Amino acid sequence: MGDGRRHIGVAERRARLALRHRLAGPARAARPEEVAESLVALHGTDPATVYLAVAARLADPTKAVPQTERALYEDRTLVRMHGMRHTVFVFPTGLTAVVHASTGLTVAARERASLLKDMAKAGAPDADWLAEVEASALAALARRGQATAAELTADEPRLREQFVYAAGKSYEGVHTVSSRLLRVLGVEGKVVRGRPLGSWTSGQFRWAPAPEHPELDPARAQADLLERWLRACGPATEADLKWWTGWRVTEVRRALSAIGAQEVRLDEGTGYVADGDTEPASAPGESWAALLPGLDPTAMAWQQRDWYLAPDLRPHLFDRSGNVGPTVWWDGRVVGGWAQRADGEIVWRIPEPGVRREAEAAVAAEAERLRAWVGTTKVTPRFRTPLERELSA
Repeated sequence: MGDGRRHIGVAERRARLALRHRLAGPARAARPEEVAESLVALHGTDPATVYLAVAARLADPTKAVPQTERALYEDRTLVRMHGMRHTVFVFPTGLTAVVHASTGLTVAARERASLLKDMAKAGAPDADWLAEVEASALAALARRGQATAAELTADEPRLREQFVYAAGKSYEGVHTVSSRLLRVLGVEGKVVRGRPLGSWTSGQFRWAPAPEHPELDPARAQADLLERWLRACGPATEADLKWWTGWRVTEVRRALSAIGAQEVRLDEGTGYVADGDTEPASAPGESWAALLPGLDPTAMAWQQRDWYLAPDLRPHLFDRSGNVGPTVWWDGRVVGGWAQRADGEIVWRIPEPGVRREAEAAVAAEAERLRAWVGTTKVTPRFRTPLERELSA
């Protein structure tokens, strides 16, 4: 085609992924902060994903747990908070303001309005009462530094207030003000997830005050976030960008224009890269394998995935809600899945015989690398997928 746009093919996209996502051996990082900066965000819905995703990209995976815990709970260079698509992520702390302004404000307004509407329908106390409880709870959290919901409820008993949700519906239930309010405060950027109650795999956690950050212009923040993501994950289609951010298509287009994003040709149509990022990417220099966890940010980065994930593998590697399970990668594409058995053994499967023979030694080495640092810790993905269930049985 003679339209002047450069074509970026599958091989180059996989090379970019290998280096920019720190998956090829020479690109591996020394610290969790470097991993988070390279990927923009780590999925944090499943606590174990953060540590497994970091370890897969560190030169020394044995440092993943202590260094990530230090970054999250001592140095506070990383923060676990709500972000795109109302999902919990781990971000570099310097991105807090950008994430809040670009994606949090709209979701937060919707969440607060929903809470007040549900309380009003149930005849629960009004907005003024909720504002008093909120101020009291935030003051208690500031005094404690970190606290569980139960500890905050002990300080502010009105958090125990309950109300009926969806009365008369098949999904009717009883909600507690503490659970709903803390969720709202999370998306509003006032509180973040703190240290877990158990080990690094625990889903029970404390709350902590959010890092202080300036209030940014939402449009400028969207442009900033989009540019960071394109430099990590570009090229990407408009559909990819809309899906990852959760924004309206008009917001995506406005941000693309603001950063001067450049159009390129992809096999599936028009794609975008950040300004000046059209130069051919270098190959990693050697073949590489990786075992990535469920919800890994690389596997979940794009909506259109055929260039790195064969369609016939999807039913085995995703659950019904679209959450990816543990994946085996070989030279920039998903070739199978893995799981951990009850005795700690890491097992994996690559369906294609030719690929299996070629990649077997490298994948086996990655499996041993994973088992060596995980040790006796049992890691079960929060979202179970067909192949993971089969392999772990």
